[in-house]
Amino acid sequence: MNEHAAIGLSSAEAARRCIAFGPNAVAEETIHPIRRVLRHFWSPVPWMLEATIVLQLMVGERVEAAMILTLLLLNVALGAVQESRANATLALLKQGLAPRVRVLRDGDWCDLPAGDLVPGDLVQLSLGGIVPADVRIVSGSVLLDQSMLTGESVAVEAGAEGSGYAGALVRRGEARAEVTATGARTYFGRTAELVRVAHVESSEQKAVMGVVKALSVVNFVIVGLMVLYAALIGMTLTQIVPLVLTALLSAVPVALPATFTLASALGARRLAMQGVLLTRLAALHESAMIDVLCVDKTGTLTENSLAVSGVAGLGHSEAEVLAFAAAASSPDGQDPIDTAIRHAAKAVHVVQRFVPFDPAAKMAEAWAIDAAGQSLRIVKGAPAAIAAVAALTPEAQAALDRFTTQGLRTLAIAAGLPEAMAVVGLIAFSDPPRRDCAALLAELTSLGVATVMVTGDASATAASVAQAIGLKGKICPPGHIPDTADPRDFAVYAGVFPEDKYRLVQAFQGQNHIVGMCGDGANDAPALRQAQMGIAVSTATDVAKSAAGIVLTTPGLGGIVACISEGRASFQRVLTYTLSILVNKCATLIVMGAGLVMTGHAVLTPMLQALSMLTADLVTMSRAADRATPSPYPNRWRIRNMTLAAVPLGVFKLSYAVGILAIGWFAVGLDSNQMRTLTFLTLMMAAQANTYVLRERGHFWHANPARVMLLASFCALLIVNGLAGFGVLMARLPLPVMGGLFFSTALFAVTLDALKVQVFQHLRID
Repeated sequence: MNEHAAIGLSSAEAARRCIAFGPNAVAEETIHPIRRVLRHFWSPVPWMLEATIVLQLMVGERVEAAMILTLLLLNVALGAVQESRANATLALLKQGLAPRVRVLRDGDWCDLPAGDLVPGDLVQLSLGGIVPADVRIVSGSVLLDQSMLTGESVAVEAGAEGSGYAGALVRRGEARAEVTATGARTYFGRTAELVRVAHVESSEQKAVMGVVKALSVVNFVIVGLMVLYAALIGMTLTQIVPLVLTALLSAVPVALPATFTLASALGARRLAMQGVLLTRLAALHESAMIDVLCVDKTGTLTENSLAVSGVAGLGHSEAEVLAFAAAASSPDGQDPIDTAIRHAAKAVHVVQRFVPFDPAAKMAEAWAIDAAGQSLRIVKGAPAAIAAVAALTPEAQAALDRFTTQGLRTLAIAAGLPEAMAVVGLIAFSDPPRRDCAALLAELTSLGVATVMVTGDASATAASVAQAIGLKGKICPPGHIPDTADPRDFAVYAGVFPEDKYRLVQAFQGQNHIVGMCGDGANDAPALRQAQMGIAVSTATDVAKSAAGIVLTTPGLGGIVACISEGRASFQRVLTYTLSILVNKCATLIVMGAGLVMTGHAVLTPMLQALSMLTADLVTMSRAADRATPSPYPNRWRIRNMTLAAVPLGVFKLSYAVGILAIGWFAVGLDSNQMRTLTFLTLMMAAQANTYVLRERGHFWHANPARVMLLASFCALLIVNGLAGFGVLMARLPLPVMGGLFFSTALFAVTLDALKVQVFQHLRID
């Protein structure tokens, strides 16, 4: 050890250890940009579209295939653009290690990249630098700010045999240290590894899969029955193939992924104007559903800056105690305690000589001149250390006990002639809560969101902050994180490590809670990534901001409430669109089957269905910009309830559409080509009515649609009615038939609205 301390590691030994332990870096998973784009073609909705395109090309329907390919590429482009902003967490964690460090190699001190460090290296720690790896102090003493790693708001003194974590900031002093762990084995690196593996399937993904599965099962059964009937009535293969293609096109919820993406993108734009940035679009929809918010204490609920919170004067006023303490504080150092004292003191004695804080003695001292011109010795430090200089009186011990019970860090100050020192007072410090915390917690409670404090600080300190901000409830014993948890069990989890925060989020999720996690440090990154809604505050590290799905760019936590409100409004838009899909898709297929039975011919062609998708689905996507009223409680995807609600609404739409076809075939006497046009127009106009009826939980006239939605509908109806009126791409319909269809659709909308209100009153789908 002596030889090692003198010359450090040799280059050969360092190279051997680098092979054994790996570089001092965090493993980074990279995906080629082309592969990242191609992944958007690999999911249920694209599969359906891709299969349909292949079938159309096989039967020579190139125009229809091009139209479907356009819709597919639109979905892929929207997803790829948004994904390009994500997955930067590991790169930022890697950059968090100090870029260069002073290392003793082959007997000489040299500057090397931090990535070249290996266990056993001797490094120099200096004021203002960053600890490059986990280390053990060999000589010297440093004050380490590890708040962004451990959550402790108070800087830690590290002397000989003390330890420091990679990423900590040296606030005072200088030391030599031996590297004990590098890369993924460091405290910092273990956090990075948790971020890499942390993942939870979003509720949005589950909802999309649920809708697609439900539609697929029902639709394929209907398509199978249609093919069977077509074969029984003697239709040829060349007639059945277009029928199958049309049915497949009508069954695919093409606009579903795009609508989710557009609704999130527009919501993200509105939130950006309020100082809230989304790094992951799905986080907006998740914010509508969270019912538990885990909040880090240091830097999130508090200011992450020490302040004087109490002064106990022993025979002296508070101002006099602060003046004594300021004299024994560094005037230009970075020590947070000295800074807090000087900020609170209104006067300072004339200092003759100042001796900086000595970690061994645990005190700082100064010689100063008081108001009477007398020279005094002043010492400031830990109460136990000061007690060796001046005995603590019962009054001083009572004040110390009171401050300790409140979870406050306390210093004692003694002054007087060297042979007659006396304790003049005690000063308590705390990390003050943010001013907006109490109001925020009250508003979150009114929105149905339970708030839980999760901190690495001591229980007493956490309890003090919880009381100050009005967070009521029990405190979980340190080190006890259950496998399953309910937010009603404990209001505060104190003394937890990054792994504990990560496990706690998983424990809440294990009980089917949708979890939000709010934090600011690298130690919060794994939990931020694991939570459905990870929130990084404005003072957060780049690591935390990258791991989070939501970043607050302005001080305070008001952006959380704004995000929840916007998320719930966006959720309502997507929810009603999804309900429309369930109503429209199944009804369309059954109408096709009924038309086949009625006329003996297919009542829709692939061309008409593709045209319907390009117009109707793009119109429904404009609903992403529609006005919506957020609910006063957390939302949930209830696919079963939505399906039950879709049944009576779909049956009514089906009855209406089949009735119109019956009138056209039996009463008006339209031919088979005109029946296809009638079917196309009936389904298009009924889908438009369905869109406006289902967009509002109450009667559809209670809220005005957005202008862009009205414009999209007007353009779509103008195009399809113009094509039908002039006989372009379809057989021409007589104007009286088109006029009658328009008025019957209006009557259908009013009746459907009355039915919807009754259905929504019995089934909670939001």
